[in-house]
Amino acid sequence: MIAQKLESLGLTLPEPAKPAFNYSAVTLHNGIAYVSGQMPKVDGEVRVFGKVGAEVSLETAREEARICILQGLACLAEALGDLNRVDRILKVNGYVASAPGFNAQPKVLDAASDLLVAIFGDAGRHARAAVGVAELPRNAAVEIELIASYTD
Repeated sequence: MIAQKLESLGLTLPEPAKPAFNYSAVTLHNGIAYVSGQMPKVDGEVRVFGKVGAEVSLETAREEARICILQGLACLAEALGDLNRVDRILKVNGYVASAPGFNAQPKVLDAASDLLVAIFGDAGRHARAAVGVAELPRNAAVEIELIASYTD
């Protein structure tokens, strides 16, 4: 069902990212899936660099947020074996590398939230934090982590 929804939206999940350091991409515990922060990787590499509001436009940052969500879902699918096991998206934490004076982090994260609702319907509605930060790994503009409940 979720695979068909992704296809109807013209989306495909990328290869799940492998952690570059000492952590797990996804931790499953008591029906909750914790997905580590995902970078906006295309073909395994971050392609957009810099701070939103300076080197990176709002619309580009919104696209980067969508890429982060697809990367996170790819990791979640690998951990669960099937995205149809996702019961609900509980929380999204988004980090936006922000130039001084940039305060539209919620607009960046709305792209991620909109995509989750498009894929999962009401089960994609979630609590959220949209945080501006000085720097992100690999000089990425956006990083997103998510928490989901799942069924056995």
